[in-house]
Amino acid sequence: MAPSWLSKFLLATLLSTSIAEAAISTSPWRGLPRLPRVDVAERSLARPDGTELPSLATVYQFDQLIDHTNPKLGTFKQRFWMNWEFYEKGGPIILMTPGEADGDGYGAYLTNQTMNGMIAQQQNGATVILEHRFFGSSNPYNNLTSQSLEVLTIEQAMADLVNFAKTADLPMPGGDQVKPNQAPWVLVGRSYAGALASWTKLKNPTVFYAAYASSAVVETITNFYELFNPIRDNMPKNCSADVEAVIAYLDKMYAANNNTALQSLKTTFGLGNLSHIADFAAALQNNLFDYQLMQPTTGPGAMFYQFCDALEVKDGVSAPTSGWGLQHAIQAWGNFWNTTYYAYYCGTTDAEDCIGSYDPNSSFYTDVSVGNVWRSWFWMMCNQVGFYQTGPPAGQPAISSRIINTAFFERQCVDMFPQKFTKPPTPSTAATNKEYGGWDIKVDKVFFATGLRDHWRDSTLSADGLHHANTSSQPIYETDAYHGSDMSTANGLVDPSVLRVQQAGLAYMKTWLAEWHA
Repeated sequence: MAPSWLSKFLLATLLSTSIAEAAISTSPWRGLPRLPRVDVAERSLARPDGTELPSLATVYQFDQLIDHTNPKLGTFKQRFWMNWEFYEKGGPIILMTPGEADGDGYGAYLTNQTMNGMIAQQQNGATVILEHRFFGSSNPYNNLTSQSLEVLTIEQAMADLVNFAKTADLPMPGGDQVKPNQAPWVLVGRSYAGALASWTKLKNPTVFYAAYASSAVVETITNFYELFNPIRDNMPKNCSADVEAVIAYLDKMYAANNNTALQSLKTTFGLGNLSHIADFAAALQNNLFDYQLMQPTTGPGAMFYQFCDALEVKDGVSAPTSGWGLQHAIQAWGNFWNTTYYAYYCGTTDAEDCIGSYDPNSSFYTDVSVGNVWRSWFWMMCNQVGFYQTGPPAGQPAISSRIINTAFFERQCVDMFPQKFTKPPTPSTAATNKEYGGWDIKVDKVFFATGLRDHWRDSTLSADGLHHANTSSQPIYETDAYHGSDMSTANGLVDPSVLRVQQAGLAYMKTWLAEWHA
């Protein structure tokens, strides 16, 4: 079974919502936050003239090159979905990949309940979703071994988008006459897919005319402890104070090699049989990862709110901003795990099987079957993007234990891909940033949107201390909201800051696309 920080992935990403609830949500795992899956199979579509269209769940296939540097290897079937309810001749093609996720269930991102569809509706365009290679069923090979995954790179994913735009005949009237020299193509993406959109536009400016990049993680960072800073800054102050107290105690006992105190702490949380204290420290991070589910539309019953209430509400009274203090925090947090969170997280699975990460023979490391999306994303983490979510350097406030360091992940890269790595690898994040610009990316006609409460903010162009100019060729806008909040129409209906950014993005698309000519 997957270690704690990935075991809830399927639960979080496979839960469907109705088409009216197409707000962006995420999963409590260490990968990048997910777009929500939305079941639209039963929705009937029709153009304004009454022409009925295929279901949004209709799957099409494109013959994609296995290796763009070696076309002789042949092709594989890459899945895509599309909607042309708003399309008029001359309109743009709006292309998005969900990124590191199975593409099934993302039909809402073909509609005007998301930014993709809002652009299409405004500009009389068509929307297309192209599944990322090695995620879902779009696999060059029938397994996810290290040998197969050698063609899972940023460069190959970019080339997929380019080749699709240049050669695909879209399954709509006139769909063979909308190549990039015949119609404008606009890339849209969120998180990693947002970064991919901006990188692809940078390298292929004549193929893609414009792009919309939401919470684009353009700066790849190996030791990404900064992820927890926006969480700490935006969670209730009493909650962050008590979490800091517990984490400080955990790290102090670890530094002192006080195994008796550490065992007592694990036992309080119902995790006494965990063999490794690092797995316990990683387990505690999951209460923070539930922040990834936060959006302007999130209700008070969210698990992150339940967690903080469990720590800070005592006998109906909320703690002061300083919290209740260490002893209460340990007991309250431990009780929350025992009464609520363990069952939510592990079900009836033993803690070592659910949370442990030190057994190289576990299915988490050995399952190479197609559809194992966390294995595919782990490959990208170990090789090109890093984003290891660790504890901060000494001297900084910590809501994540410093026991979790880059070595914690590097060890797992070796266990996951022993054919690739004979020793702990260092991801090539410096090379990735040099190639695509990182925080210094300069790319024409890309609209960047970020959230002030976005926990991935420090890998975006709105990272603290950057102060990039908002220009007409590379506008950078910020909501007051969370990761990718601007992608959802529903979020704009309840948060004026999201609506403002959405309107700005649409205005730029209108201006830019008015200037396009074949």
